[in-house]
Amino acid sequence: MNQLRVLLLLITIALLSAACKENSANTGGPKPVTSPATPAATTDEFGAARLTYAKNCVSCHGDNGQGGVAEVEGKKIKGPPFRTGHALKHSDNDFKKQIEKGGDGMPAYADKMSAKEIDDMIRFLRREYQPGNTPPTGP
Repeated sequence: MNQLRVLLLLITIALLSAACKENSANTGGPKPVTSPATPAATTDEFGAARLTYAKNCVSCHGDNGQGGVAEVEGKKIKGPPFRTGHALKHSDNDFKKQIEKGGDGMPAYADKMSAKEIDDMIRFLRREYQPGNTPPTGP
Protein backbone atom coordinates (compact mmCIF):
# COMPACT_ATOMS: atom_id res chain seq x y z
CA MET A 1 0.00 0.00 0.00
CA ASN A 2 2.87 2.35 0.77
CA GLN A 3 4.38 1.74 -2.64
CA LEU A 4 1.06 2.63 -4.26
CA ARG A 5 0.92 5.95 -2.37
CA VAL A 6 4.47 6.81 -3.36
CA LEU A 7 3.71 5.92 -6.97
CA LEU A 8 0.54 8.07 -6.99
CA LEU A 9 2.44 10.94 -5.37
CA LEU A 10 5.21 10.75 -8.03
CA ILE A 11 2.63 10.64 -10.85
CA THR A 12 0.83 13.67 -9.38
CA ILE A 13 4.09 15.61 -9.09
CA ALA A 14 5.05 14.69 -12.66
CA LEU A 15 1.66 15.79 -14.01
CA LEU A 16 1.75 19.08 -12.11
CA SER A 17 5.29 19.74 -13.25
CA ALA A 18 4.39 19.07 -16.88
CA ALA A 19 1.34 21.33 -16.62
CA CYS A 20 3.43 24.17 -15.20
CA LYS A 21 6.05 23.83 -17.92
CA GLU A 22 3.39 23.85 -20.63
CA ASN A 23 1.71 26.90 -19.15
CA SER A 24 4.94 28.89 -18.93
CA ALA A 25 5.94 27.87 -22.47
CA ASN A 26 2.64 29.22 -23.82
CA THR A 27 2.82 32.51 -22.01
CA GLY A 28 6.51 33.26 -22.14
CA GLY A 29 7.05 32.48 -18.49
CA PRO A 30 5.42 33.63 -15.35
CA LYS A 31 3.51 36.85 -15.63
CA PRO A 32 5.13 39.79 -13.88
CA VAL A 33 3.32 41.38 -11.01
CA THR A 34 1.94 44.69 -12.19
CA SER A 35 0.97 47.67 -10.13
CA PRO A 36 -1.93 49.93 -10.90
CA ALA A 37 -1.30 52.29 -13.79
CA THR A 38 0.45 55.49 -12.79
CA PRO A 39 0.57 58.63 -14.88
CA ALA A 40 3.81 59.20 -16.71
CA ALA A 41 6.05 61.76 -15.08
CA THR A 42 5.79 65.08 -16.81
CA THR A 43 8.86 67.10 -17.56
CA ASP A 44 9.08 70.84 -17.83
CA GLU A 45 10.58 71.54 -21.23
CA PHE A 46 11.51 75.00 -19.95
CA GLY A 47 13.02 73.88 -16.63
CA ALA A 48 16.53 74.99 -17.57
CA ALA A 49 15.26 78.29 -19.02
CA ARG A 50 13.32 78.95 -15.80
CA LEU A 51 16.53 78.54 -13.80
CA THR A 52 18.45 80.79 -16.19
CA TYR A 53 15.68 83.39 -15.99
CA ALA A 54 15.72 83.25 -12.18
CA LYS A 55 19.50 83.64 -12.16
CA ASN A 56 19.94 86.34 -14.82
CA CYS A 57 16.66 88.07 -15.61
CA VAL A 58 14.27 88.17 -12.68
CA SER A 59 15.94 91.09 -10.90
CA CYS A 60 15.17 93.44 -13.82
CA HIS A 61 12.20 91.86 -15.57
CA GLY A 62 10.35 90.56 -12.52
CA ASP A 63 9.35 87.10 -11.44
CA ASN A 64 6.31 87.18 -13.73
CA GLY A 65 7.80 89.14 -16.63
CA GLN A 66 6.08 92.31 -15.43
CA GLY A 67 9.25 94.43 -15.53
CA GLY A 68 10.72 96.51 -12.74
CA VAL A 69 13.52 98.73 -11.56
CA ALA A 70 16.87 97.24 -10.61
CA GLU A 71 20.45 98.26 -10.07
CA VAL A 72 22.85 96.92 -12.68
CA GLU A 73 26.54 97.73 -12.54
CA GLY A 74 25.86 100.62 -10.16
CA LYS A 75 23.08 102.16 -12.26
CA LYS A 76 19.34 102.03 -11.73
CA ILE A 77 17.60 100.71 -14.83
CA LYS A 78 14.04 99.93 -15.71
CA GLY A 79 13.69 96.40 -17.04
CA PRO A 80 10.83 96.40 -19.50
CA PRO A 81 7.91 93.99 -19.14
CA PHE A 82 7.56 91.05 -21.50
CA ARG A 83 3.77 90.95 -21.23
CA THR A 84 3.02 94.42 -22.58
CA GLY A 85 4.55 97.23 -24.59
CA HIS A 86 7.33 97.03 -27.12
CA ALA A 87 8.41 93.51 -26.12
CA LEU A 88 5.30 92.21 -27.85
CA LYS A 89 6.54 93.73 -31.10
CA HIS A 90 10.06 92.28 -30.97
CA SER A 91 10.93 89.48 -33.37
CA ASP A 92 12.83 86.49 -32.02
CA ASN A 93 15.91 87.90 -33.73
CA ASP A 94 15.44 91.22 -31.87
CA PHE A 95 15.31 89.36 -28.57
CA LYS A 96 18.37 87.34 -29.52
CA LYS A 97 20.40 90.45 -30.35
CA GLN A 98 19.30 92.17 -27.13
CA ILE A 99 20.23 89.17 -24.99
CA GLU A 100 23.56 88.62 -26.73
CA LYS A 101 24.73 92.24 -26.99
CA GLY A 102 22.76 93.99 -24.27
CA GLY A 103 22.05 97.70 -24.52
CA ASP A 104 19.74 100.26 -22.92
CA GLY A 105 21.16 99.33 -19.54
CA MET A 106 20.94 95.59 -20.08
CA PRO A 107 24.23 93.72 -19.84
CA ALA A 108 25.35 91.44 -22.66
CA TYR A 109 24.90 87.69 -22.13
CA ALA A 110 26.72 86.32 -25.19
CA ASP A 111 29.59 85.19 -22.94
CA LYS A 112 27.30 83.99 -20.14
CA MET A 113 24.70 81.97 -22.06
CA SER A 114 25.10 79.48 -24.91
CA ALA A 115 23.23 79.92 -28.18
CA LYS A 116 20.88 77.09 -27.14
CA GLU A 117 20.22 78.73 -23.77
CA ILE A 118 19.36 81.98 -25.53
CA ASP A 119 17.04 80.25 -28.00
CA ASP A 120 15.39 78.33 -25.14
CA MET A 121 15.00 81.59 -23.22
CA ILE A 122 13.23 83.25 -26.15
CA ARG A 123 10.85 80.28 -26.49
CA PHE A 124 10.25 80.40 -22.72
CA LEU A 125 9.49 84.14 -22.79
CA ARG A 126 7.08 83.69 -25.66
CA ARG A 127 5.19 80.85 -24.03
CA GLU A 128 5.15 82.08 -20.44
CA TYR A 129 4.76 85.82 -20.85
CA GLN A 130 3.32 86.28 -24.32
CA PRO A 131 0.87 83.41 -24.90
CA GLY A 132 -1.28 83.97 -27.95
CA ASN A 133 0.95 86.77 -29.23
CA THR A 134 2.22 86.33 -32.76
CA PRO A 135 5.61 88.02 -32.90
CA PRO A 136 6.77 89.65 -36.10
CA THR A 137 9.16 87.69 -38.26
CA GLY A 138 12.27 88.94 -39.92
CA PRO A 139 15.40 90.73 -38.81
